[in-house]
Amino acid sequence: MTELKAKVTRLGRAYAPYEYRPLGGYLVAMGAYAGVTAMIAGLVKATRRPVPERPATVDVVLLAVATHKLSRLLSKDAVTSPLRAPFTRYARPIGSGEVMEEVRDSGSSTRHAVGELLSCPFCLAVWVATGLTGGLVLAPRLTRLVATALTAVTASDFMQLAYAKAQQAAERNEE
Repeated sequence: MTELKAKVTRLGRAYAPYEYRPLGGYLVAMGAYAGVTAMIAGLVKATRRPVPERPATVDVVLLAVATHKLSRLLSKDAVTSPLRAPFTRYARPIGSGEVMEEVRDSGSSTRHAVGELLSCPFCLAVWVATGLTGGLVLAPRLTRLVATALTAVTASDFMQLAYAKAQQAAERNEE
């Protein structure tokens, strides 16, 4: 194990000689993702659930919007900050109930990598989409229900933002 850690350290120095990149932590995160994916595949196989040859377009769209919303909720929402707090540090509000956070760098490449994952909606989307896709096979009715709720919240968000913009425009016109 020490030899592997030394190789990863050398590779990290060669990869980014002037900036810290937590390659060991990324390997841990990739391993965890592979483990979660294998577990989902194992559950699908053990329960003998049919896997669709081609997912329905409506399911793809539903999961895409739900993935977007759940990824943002988990990575940026102020209310979910306790989930990220061990790995990130609050920086500032960024509007609409969202916060910007910085990754904690405590010398642990795994903590750093998890901090990057949890504070990045783009990064987290891969995990969320995998979970929702697995849910679509293992518990399709429940997954569609949850995805529908997340999609409704996404539509509501856009309506709230449009309303706020219209309100600002009306106030400017009154002046």
